[in-house]
Amino acid sequence: MGQTKLQKFIFTLMMCFCMVLGMTIYNMILNEGFHSNLLNNLLKDFWLGFIVALLLDVFIVGKLAKPLAFKIVKPNKETKQIKIIIAISSCMVVGMVLFMSMFGAIVSSGFTIAALKLYPLCILRNFIMALPLNLLIVSPIVRFSFNKIFPVKLAYK
Repeated sequence: MGQTKLQKFIFTLMMCFCMVLGMTIYNMILNEGFHSNLLNNLLKDFWLGFIVALLLDVFIVGKLAKPLAFKIVKPNKETKQIKIIIAISSCMVVGMVLFMSMFGAIVSSGFTIAALKLYPLCILRNFIMALPLNLLIVSPIVRFSFNKIFPVKLAYK
């Protein structure tokens, strides 16, 4: 989304922020359960994950996911926008889950063999949540909000 580089970056920031927030809450609840320090831990642990995810999104995953999505769904005048959105979002989720699951395993276990053993479980647990979170909650909310901030100007002929 977005017409300019700045708008595209703002859209990426919004998507990344919301996805990392949702996934951080999900993983904290899975690993720690509900407790009185959940909000404090969230505020402390969120930022490093957000920065790592944003860098991965901008420099690696976004660069790979969009071309792959356009091979899956070849955009033309008749292609429905929802097909393109689902293809890009799905490719982004797969790439981000693969990278961020390794990040989570390393944060949890350090650079050890335990992190490698934990990694497949992290992928499974994160993918189960990340895909519906992205497609059903974050993407619609961010797209709606983004369109309110940057309304599309229609060209009349």
